[in-house]
Amino acid sequence: MSIHLQREIEKLKKHLLSLCAIVEEQVQMAVRALLERDQELAQAVQQRDMEIDQREVVIEEECLKALALHQPVAVDLRFIVAVMKINNDLERIGDLAVNISRKAESVAGQVYTDVVFDLPGMSEKTLAMLRDSLDAMVHLDARLANEVCIRDDEIDRMKREIRRQVEKLIQENPERTRPLLRFLAASRNLERIADLTTNIAEDVIYMVEGKIVRHREAEIT
Repeated sequence: MSIHLQREIEKLKKHLLSLCAIVEEQVQMAVRALLERDQELAQAVQQRDMEIDQREVVIEEECLKALALHQPVAVDLRFIVAVMKINNDLERIGDLAVNISRKAESVAGQVYTDVVFDLPGMSEKTLAMLRDSLDAMVHLDARLANEVCIRDDEIDRMKREIRRQVEKLIQENPERTRPLLRFLAASRNLERIADLTTNIAEDVIYMVEGKIVRHREAEIT
């Protein structure tokens, strides 16, 4: 690897980690706005989304420039291709945080009892997956990336449990149907964030090992 390409790759890592930090904070803020019914916090999430969009464009342009100027091969080429895909997934996670913040706006000001289902726990586990997937990328750790993929099943289980609890609460308190459905929608957004995080982990595996592992459960043996 040339010294110039090495510098470009290090710069891409920093850009991507910076974007991840913002996206992670957006998800945390959106979930907190929902749980605390904080309209101002929800609006802050929406206002910051443009920054994520702008950073995504910058990273994509840097990737294209590196491909054009340095014509990388092997692991360096896989790294830049993976960064482009991860960059897009992070932007989509940011959009899902905005979706959660809009659910928060919808329930803000409504009288509602404490949340009995584990949306905070689901959020924490999802964000831990996101942090570990980026850590796996920085350290080229395919083992950690595989662990992230496996943990997606736990998020799916938590979403199913929240759905069961929401349906039960709607039956018992039909007058609270609307806010309960907003919480259910937020759990679906978190599940989708976990899916995108799994995509990132799979891209790390591709980057390190050159293996495409998506849809492996559907392969014919």
